[in-house]
Amino acid sequence: MSDLTPEQQVLKEAYVRARGYWRPWTEGLLRLDPAFLETYGKYAGYAAENGPLSPKMCELIYVALDGSATHLFRSGLALHLRLALQEGASAREIIDVFRLATVQGLDGCNVGIGILAQELASAGVQVDQSELTNEQRALREAYVAQFGDWPEFCEQWLRSDPGYFAVLLDLLANRGAGDGLDRRSQCLISIALNACFTALDAHGLRVQIKRALRLGIDQREIRQVLQMTAHLGVHACAVGVPVLMEALAECTSKAGSDENGGPQ
Repeated sequence: MSDLTPEQQVLKEAYVRARGYWRPWTEGLLRLDPAFLETYGKYAGYAAENGPLSPKMCELIYVALDGSATHLFRSGLALHLRLALQEGASAREIIDVFRLATVQGLDGCNVGIGILAQELASAGVQVDQSELTNEQRALREAYVAQFGDWPEFCEQWLRSDPGYFAVLLDLLANRGAGDGLDRRSQCLISIALNACFTALDAHGLRVQIKRALRLGIDQREIRQVLQMTAHLGVHACAVGVPVLMEALAECTSKAGSDENGGPQ
């Protein structure tokens, strides 16, 4: 590879200032398509430069998205986890991020229990509408006290399997101890996990946005989170560009070998 041109060097320095990192895929794009790298840098930097969220909060959101079981992008997780620590995040806050990403596994359950209820009704199976037991009422009251709402999937789980709902509630409960995430931060990260295209859950997203508004979270913060979730699409470049660079190097090496009459 030749040295960078003055124009490329200026673009690289501007990207690092704006984004805080430089990776093999950005190096590859700089050499193969600098115009796209510049365009992406402005697009990805817009939310951070214009939104109200702190740098630490932005990094914690990226930790959640990269660490999610729907994505599992290890190199991005390692990068943004270190940046989060540099911005003052505690280990407990990062564990809370992983806890929220773990809870993301409930999305399929909550959608599925609703579909099951609909299909049972279509088949003529009567839905249990009996009066709740004292135990069930206590569980419902505990959930409402914690979250301030009662989504339909909660009613369905509570009636069909109260034992499961009890352990579900314990998993969701806000421990609120030590130096972990506050409720506002947890809600913003949950919005990101529900909004990300790798695990889009429109129903869950609506629940989390309603909670955010009840908590007094500004709509600008919510919009910034939504903008940030789209950035995971660039991981096609993060994975693909280094592979392309390797393939191009192999082609160049093979062409040189062929010109010299092959290996001696």
